[in-house]
Amino acid sequence: MSCFVTHLESAIDGTRLPHDRIQTVHEGRPLWVRYDLEAVGRAVDPETIAGREPTLWRYRELLPLPDGAEAVTLGEGMTPLLCAPRLGAALGLDDLRIKDESQLPTGSFKSRGLSMAVTMARHFGTKRLAIPTAGNAGGAMSAYAARAGMEAYVFMPQDTPVINQLECVLAGAKTFLVNGLITDCGAIVRDGKDRMGWFDCSTLKEPYRIEGKKTMGLELAEQLGWTLPDVIVYPTGGGTGLIGMWKAFAELRQLGWLKSDRMPRMVAVQSDGCAPIPRAFDAGERFASPWENATTCASGLRVPAAVGDFMILDAVRESGGWAVAVEESRIADAMRRAIASEGIALCPESAACVLGIEKLVARGCISRNDRVVLFNTGAANKYIEIIPLKLPTIENARDVDYNIFDL
Repeated sequence: MSCFVTHLESAIDGTRLPHDRIQTVHEGRPLWVRYDLEAVGRAVDPETIAGREPTLWRYRELLPLPDGAEAVTLGEGMTPLLCAPRLGAALGLDDLRIKDESQLPTGSFKSRGLSMAVTMARHFGTKRLAIPTAGNAGGAMSAYAARAGMEAYVFMPQDTPVINQLECVLAGAKTFLVNGLITDCGAIVRDGKDRMGWFDCSTLKEPYRIEGKKTMGLELAEQLGWTLPDVIVYPTGGGTGLIGMWKAFAELRQLGWLKSDRMPRMVAVQSDGCAPIPRAFDAGERFASPWENATTCASGLRVPAAVGDFMILDAVRESGGWAVAVEESRIADAMRRAIASEGIALCPESAACVLGIEKLVARGCISRNDRVVLFNTGAANKYIEIIPLKLPTIENARDVDYNIFDL
């Protein structure tokens, strides 16, 4: 297969950069990967894609994998799109679906972006990778680095969920806890990358994680028969997934693969313990001011300053969508209720999206007959600290009072 990348493009001012070498950011802001979409359309069509293996690499013509390069893969994709009728009814919706990214190899949507980033890092001949992480990205990078035979360095806040810490250690990554937030971890990577020879896998500090994440949008369109839902509700920290999907939909529309030009309204959800994007959205600002004293049990949402803030806000506004902050104090209960209603193991970040839907339905922004897709970005069992357990104990299995089971 051929690679159809033409160039990289600065998201802040449109500057064109060559794609055949390592590029990071331009003027401190992220880069887009751009393709010759006319050539892509001549080379492949939806029918051809439908006959391929069900992994994210089925969309190879819309990915930056160079000619002859081998993907670093753990078999990622495709993830199921599951109907959620009971949860939908509780929220006032007739058609709620959950795209369950927890079923990816590393238990979260981070598999998509890190598979692509590590593939490109290896292609460019780098030997060492580094990442600041709130949890799942570090575990994914560590796994793909191990798969590629590369060194991995992971920096995470001290209160990162212990399962995420364990994932990195088990994959052989050099893992460090940092007294601070993910922004402090990012400073360590940024300041040390030249000295240490690191390929910086930070969110949007290289252009390839977006391309891996955009396959969520490509898959969703294919699963819906090359149509798109009315509303997509997405938990937003660094925002790569939301940005990537919006890019995917634009590329599909330009290719002419979509059966309708109607685009989904994109909803970015954050906790009110760390809500720079909703604050900027409500104020009509394109850039988000850093959030002071960020705190939330949904560790993936604890991003006080996103380098792609304007890209998130642009996508939300262009789509006619919203950015909403939900009550931090309700996230754990929403997680419990959602899982109990459908059996789908929603992470706390996606439980925040349940509250986001609830809020937007109450405002009249989302209507009962809208087709709504909620993304579950990770597995609930990675967050064992969220809901403390105190289970009743049966002391004598041969002398049980069965009346207790009716309580």
